[in-house]
Amino acid sequence: MKIEKGRSAVLVYALHKADNNEMIEKVSEEKPVTFHFGQGHLIEGFEENLMGLKAGDTFDFVIKAENAYGPTDPYAVFDIPKDTFAVNGKIEEGLLELGKTFPMQDNDGNRHIGKIVAIHSETVTMDFNHPLAGVDLRFKGKVIEVK
Repeated sequence: MKIEKGRSAVLVYALHKADNNEMIEKVSEEKPVTFHFGQGHLIEGFEENLMGLKAGDTFDFVIKAENAYGPTDPYAVFDIPKDTFAVNGKIEEGLLELGKTFPMQDNDGNRHIGKIVAIHSETVTMDFNHPLAGVDLRFKGKVIEVK
């Protein structure tokens, strides 16, 4: 049986940044993952590269950033007043640190995850891009089962 829309596949793989081979995620044979194809929940390039494979087949492919999580959007990086982080007029010691992430809500009630990339005297620069935006992804693995 081959991977196609409406089917599920059990996979093991390693996901790396394509440019420097930095490991992002590893799914081992002890804990394989099941993906459901054709439902619009997976990166399009991921589905495309696996379509037609069957149990036992291996794969090794790169998905360009624009076909994965998109390019980095400079408009998704902006300054937020420090007092946004205050509770009862005070900012908790150690709360604002470079690299720390926070769930935030926009004016329309949508939730976003922001990462602190700079701290200034009155503002905090937050990056709301997906952590893998602008990154070419390399998937290397094996199909264990197709259902």
